[in-house]
Amino acid sequence: MANEYIRRNIDGELLAWKSDEGRRVLLLRGARQVGKSSSVRKLGESFQHYLEVNFEKEERARGLFSGDLHVKDICTDLFAMFGKPIIPGKTLVFFDEIQNCPRAITALRYFYEDYPELHVIAAGSLLEFALRALPSFGVGRISPRYMYPLSYSEFLNACGRGMLWEAVCKASPENPLPEPHHRMCLDYLKKFLLLGGMPAVVADYLKNERIHDTKKVLKELMDTYRSDFEKYRAEVPGLQVAAVFKAAADQSGGRFNHAKVEQLSYRQVREGLDVLQMAGLLIPVTHASANGIPLGGQINPKKIKYLMLDTGIFQSQAGLELSDILLGDEVTLINKGTIAEQFVGLELKKALADTFQDDLYFWSREKPGSNAEVDYVVQKGAKIIPIEVKSGSNGKMQSMHIYLKEKNAEFGVRTSLENFSTYDKIKVYPLYAIGNLVRGLPGDTPEISGYF
Repeated sequence: MANEYIRRNIDGELLAWKSDEGRRVLLLRGARQVGKSSSVRKLGESFQHYLEVNFEKEERARGLFSGDLHVKDICTDLFAMFGKPIIPGKTLVFFDEIQNCPRAITALRYFYEDYPELHVIAAGSLLEFALRALPSFGVGRISPRYMYPLSYSEFLNACGRGMLWEAVCKASPENPLPEPHHRMCLDYLKKFLLLGGMPAVVADYLKNERIHDTKKVLKELMDTYRSDFEKYRAEVPGLQVAAVFKAAADQSGGRFNHAKVEQLSYRQVREGLDVLQMAGLLIPVTHASANGIPLGGQINPKKIKYLMLDTGIFQSQAGLELSDILLGDEVTLINKGTIAEQFVGLELKKALADTFQDDLYFWSREKPGSNAEVDYVVQKGAKIIPIEVKSGSNGKMQSMHIYLKEKNAEFGVRTSLENFSTYDKIKVYPLYAIGNLVRGLPGDTPEISGYF
């Protein structure tokens, strides 16, 4: 089963893109090994012909883009080089690791302008570094799509529990899941928090169903990322990036403090954070005043938290002991290293990735004797919804109530180990279902769905 394809939510979008006569060139962005290439190859099975050009492996292919960018002539040269017919409507052309050929990135706009009938997808794992030098390479001609590791729903489907997920989607704060279903979802949540959503890790688990054995796969992934540290930028040494990456894990759950990164200056820490964000390994959560929309117009960049790309990578980097967690209950697990807050932020990112990256925000108020902080605030339509993460099945909601009063908000969301429920001005979503809140699925209450 290790070689079987794990279905992803993006699969349906890719098929819709294939049949869209007004489609643009599609550009998949995201960290290394999140499944970009596998998803494109799966789409390629629906075409009569499929040509994949990996610019990291095929250095000779880069030369085809060194001259004039006449894309039909380039396709003729690609046919001569690879022997794969390139026929509009019948061939999918996939340029992988395209960051290794900046001229090919520039050529993408001409595929849209001069050869729009041809299906073209490009992807790259360190693409952001190349795009920084090409800020207007294809605006209006290229459709970007950001990919992350598997979400909880994708993991549940991969485990053969699609009907269980359908039940989750139909549930709401006013219509909770049957308790046996809720308990089963919590059991899979515990596994998912430990494994994370990296496709290689999930595939290994599906093959062997031994969580302990996946530590080796996680280690190999971490080794790959660490080897990439040297590729990010010549002026930012790999050891410097590694130190910042470790600091981000150590400071998880709180605001990042540059001064706590030993032996590095403020500038060096900033450089490390910058490249880790571009590589997709760190995801910022920025303070927002939440006085109105857009949330991004009222931020304080000096107050920022960082999430890691994946909970499995986080627990590996943070040195959490699997044996302690496996022998404990769900509360024991999610109290380890604020992993619940990590999970919720990642699920929100994955749910909001339909077109590109929506930034994440938190809210806080600092007053003598009356501090308050809400873990996340999300914008949907004209509404701002506060979300507070609780690691157990109970806990105080002082910060949330302060927010609701100060902002005169209609309701807030609590996400925890509890089943769906509602009380006062609080709607409760289980941790595993928090993504549904921002997706606006049919199972949402009419009140919430109306906001989206």
